Amino acid sequence: MSVENLPKKIAIFPLSNAVLFPKTILPLNIFEERYIQLINDCMKGQRLFGMTQPKSKSFSKPEIYEVGCLGKIVSFNETNDKRFLITLSGITRFRIIEELTTDKMYREFNVNYSDFNEDIDANKNNIQEGDIKNLLNKIKFFLEKKNYVIEFKELKKLNYYQLINTLCVISPFSLEEKQKLVETITIKERLKVLEEITNFNLFDGFESKTVQ
Repeated sequence: MSVENLPKKIAIFPLSNAVLFPKTILPLNIFEERYIQLINDCMKGQRLFGMTQPKSKSFSKPEIYEVGCLGKIVSFNETNDKRFLITLSGITRFRIIEELTTDKMYREFNVNYSDFNEDIDANKNNIQEGDIKNLLNKIKFFLEKKNYVIEFKELKKLNYYQLINTLCVISPFSLEEKQKLVETITIKERLKVLEEITNFNLFDGFESKTVQ
């Protein structure tokens, strides 16, 4: 899928702590009426909508971060109680230009993808194997401290781009930390920021246990 074929106007689903990255998968349980409408409308078209994080916990119309990720519905199931269970596949990040006036229950925005060309052509990166091994060792140690069970053998089967983005998704970082990762332009920059955040969390956890 090329950038030229992507919609400039998209529906957006603001959801706290549910961060979508390109080339990753995000399962979603849709039960609110406005987002049921969003999914129904998306299924009639290209099955595309955007995910962003809200800056506040307002339930009506929260302010949202301007950088999110466009996703495509790749699986869809309706439950007996009329919920939708979907799987969203990340395509590319976008930057919000403006919110549109609409009669829909959900929100729509004009967006621009030009800052994130690497998301579409993910093969162009200069990540070194040694950098990946170093990051994996730190992430594994960090997740073990958090009692997270991760199949690292499966992660190692991914290419470097998918691996780094998947680690961003599964790691138990804060909303602000994950948003910082979403907003990094290149995969090399994301690798650096991911390592910095992991180092900070490791150090913070150590300090919390040793300082009385």
